[in-house]
Amino acid sequence: MTSLAPMGPAASVGTTAWAGLCPPLRSPRPPERRPAGQGRLKTGFRHAAQGWRYPAVGKGAGAVRVLIVSWPWRTHFQPMVPLGWAFQAAGHEVRVASSPDLAESLTASGLTAVVAGPGDVLKTMYEQFTEEQVELVRMLEQLGSRDDFFFDFASATKEALTWDRLRLRTRYFTQILQGVNDAMVEELVDYCRWWKPDLVVWEWMSHAGAIVARATGAASARIRSEIDVDAWSRRAFLRLRKEQAPHRREDALADWLGGWAAKFGTSFSEEMVTGHFTIEHMLGSMRLDSDVPHLPLRYVSYHGPAVIAHWARSTPKKPRVLATFGISQKKGREYQAVSVRQLQQILDCLADLDIELVVTAPEKVRRNLSRIPSNAMLTEFVPLHAVVPTCSAVIHHGGIPAFMESIASGVPQLMVGRVVGDIDLRAPLLEAARGGLYIPRPHLCGQRVRECLVRLLEEPAFKEGAQRLRREQATQPAPSELVAELEKLTARYRAR
Repeated sequence: MTSLAPMGPAASVGTTAWAGLCPPLRSPRPPERRPAGQGRLKTGFRHAAQGWRYPAVGKGAGAVRVLIVSWPWRTHFQPMVPLGWAFQAAGHEVRVASSPDLAESLTASGLTAVVAGPGDVLKTMYEQFTEEQVELVRMLEQLGSRDDFFFDFASATKEALTWDRLRLRTRYFTQILQGVNDAMVEELVDYCRWWKPDLVVWEWMSHAGAIVARATGAASARIRSEIDVDAWSRRAFLRLRKEQAPHRREDALADWLGGWAAKFGTSFSEEMVTGHFTIEHMLGSMRLDSDVPHLPLRYVSYHGPAVIAHWARSTPKKPRVLATFGISQKKGREYQAVSVRQLQQILDCLADLDIELVVTAPEKVRRNLSRIPSNAMLTEFVPLHAVVPTCSAVIHHGGIPAFMESIASGVPQLMVGRVVGDIDLRAPLLEAARGGLYIPRPHLCGQRVRECLVRLLEEPAFKEGAQRLRREQATQPAPSELVAELEKLTARYRAR
């Protein structure tokens, strides 16, 4: 028996600045206390030089009831689907839950869905941006660049991570979480008090799952595909909070989660923020060092039902380049990786390259383009797992599906813009591994995209780096290999 895997190796970005800021975040109900300075939970798997190995499922293991809870964006839900399949294939009962906005994606996965709360919760959240949230944004901007603040937690200097910045950011982000999660909680708790799940798996924005687990005594597993910046920021927040005078120890996240816990006859615990443990898709070489117990999990492709188009059924005659910016998945200008003007500029600058350029964009964007070059094809959607392996390079906004699919296929990638919260960490690590390049938003233009793409296509080092990342990803356990360990952790942590 060896210890639960550490969150590392530590990333090289910003770790020095955090060393004195973040003490260990202790699990609320650890079955075993770690020796001083080590602090990891005991589990039944071990790490080998060739990869991860898990023991077989023990005889007599009973069926586990698993609830998977998602934020109502399909790109948040789909990475969890293969784990749900693995549980179901192993004989366990699985339910997937979210708001009615996600019902079609839930049922399309082949898993049994539970919808809770009213529909259009995301639309309502966007429309009801409160005066308090506007004021919080103004206050954050006065403390520094709001944009930089939301993206720089783990790479920021110790001096920049002041109590006021973390306090206000926590309050702002908590209000965003409330807008969606509050609508689901009561119906989900009512359902789960009847259904009695043993394990609740919730993606990092879906704290309704954490509340359900706390209210019903289920084991709580948080799942994260990006670099786990939030655990770092929470540890920094807790450290600085202890240093404040009693009247300044505001904790909006704990107050919100604790309010729900009290309603259901229990109390707040940090497990409602990080879970009893966290399941991570991110490569080991790109994880931040942390004391939050974690399980590594290989990213397995699932992008919903799809039919492979005729053009994607054979080897391309020219180097195929996929450009996907996620525009159709987000609402609001600040979430768009490229504007229509920038997309037009990119198309114009790539027009004379001897490539087959495939661009995903919604109809409303395509209508506003003035020119589409002869080497480009625009489409609403492509199944990434079927198209990326045929590509010589992928251009994207840093979203996890395109990022992980490129790694799984050993394809060099170009990330652009700044719409995902871990981009300032992930991009330098990708470049250091020679798996791709990154263009920050201030430098994003068609000519820069062209220069970087030509490098990815012509310099062998990028293909070699992408292949190294592919091999590293392949050493992480597949969902089917993780189920046995999750059975044991469920038995350890559930309260009934």
